[in-house]
Amino acid sequence: MLEIIQTLGPITGNKIAEKLNLSRAALRSDLAILTMSQLVSAKPKVGYYFTGRDLQQLNTMSFDAILIADTLSAPIVVRENSTVYDAILTLFTEDVGTIFVVSEDNFLEGALSRKDLLKAAMGGKNNNDLPVNIIMTRMPKIILTTPEESVLSAAQKLLYHQVDALPVVKIIKEGETTKYQVVGRFTKTNITRLFVQLAEK
Repeated sequence: MLEIIQTLGPITGNKIAEKLNLSRAALRSDLAILTMSQLVSAKPKVGYYFTGRDLQQLNTMSFDAILIADTLSAPIVVRENSTVYDAILTLFTEDVGTIFVVSEDNFLEGALSRKDLLKAAMGGKNNNDLPVNIIMTRMPKIILTTPEESVLSAAQKLLYHQVDALPVVKIIKEGETTKYQVVGRFTKTNITRLFVQLAEK
């Protein structure tokens, strides 16, 4: 998104959405983050344009001192033996964009996005019988954060990897095996909420 704004700006939100093949609403939180972080600015009836600021030179507003533990949300999960139908119901009931798949011991096994579930729903198979572990993104392809990581660092991960949510995990070593116990989630909504809270203060 930032590359599009740098190359084509000033550009409207609708044009950015067209370029990315997404709805304007889907970009709302991303544009809010870019604007509030001062990487991008906007003018009414003109559009978004790149400010020329370097990500490393931003006024971080002490974000590097605020930890994920202070801002995380409760994890939204399904068990690894759940069906795609169960996951779709959870997605809509909880009104989230990403669901994490966990084992019976609450260890991270995978992640499911809206796109994953939409593809499965359009695939013509019986979603009541299709297990989520067939369509989920598996470790180690999932980008993680921990309660001890800074909000700034986690926000950079969201932007760099272009994902909507990060599982917040507690790292557990069992001999030579590393497991990740899901203790929360960190999303673009958490960042936007934090910006608002800081601005109000």
